Formats: sequence, structure tokens, C-alpha cells
Amino acid sequence: MIIYGRKKAKRPRRTPQERVADIDSKIALINGSIKKLETKKLETKKQVAVASIEEKIAAAQERIKVLEVKKANILNPKPSSKTEKQKIQEIMKQVQENGLKPEEIAERLGITITM
Repeated sequence: MIIYGRKKAKRPRRTPQERVADIDSKIALINGSIKKLETKKLETKKQVAVASIEEKIAAAQERIKVLEVKKANILNPKPSSKTEKQKIQEIMKQVQENGLKPEEIAERLGITITM
């Protein structure tokens, strides 16, 4: 790809395993921050500080849930939808497996085939 006379290097695609490993490292960092916050919570005796720390812990747990969903989507991607051409080819394959020839199919559909 050339932009204004310079070549732009393509970014290499990461494998699903690399992407999952990245998400796992983010989860580990968040879990570490949760542990630090929990230790602060134990050290702090003021109720206001405890409440704010609990809010931070809850927010961190929500971020973990979002990352877990992303991880699940990466490991179990949705099947891609088929194009019209692929659908027609699949139908033709099934019909031919049932013993019909293309000429018989065309005759049943009322289509004339010219060769």
C-alpha cells in the first residue's frame, strides 16, 4: 500500500491464541489491582474509603467480565454467512446426490438449457 510516495508496512495479524493471551494478561493485571485494593480496604478503617474501594473492585470485575466475553468470542467465532452462490452450489450438490441431473432440475423448474 503506497500513501503519498511512502510504503506503509502492513500490520501482521495476530492469531486467536495470541489475542487470548493478551486478554489473559489484562485479566491478570486487573486481578492484581483488585488484590491491592482489597488490601487497602483491610488497612483502611474509614467507611467512605471502603465504599470507594469496593466501587473500584466492582468496576474492575465488570472489566474482567467484558474481557471474558471478548475471549469467548475469539475462541468461538460465529460461522460466516454463505453467499448466494455458495447456497446455490450446496443445493445443486444435494440434488445431484439424490440422483437428479442438471437437465432434470432445469426441466422441473421450467428452464431451458442451451448448449
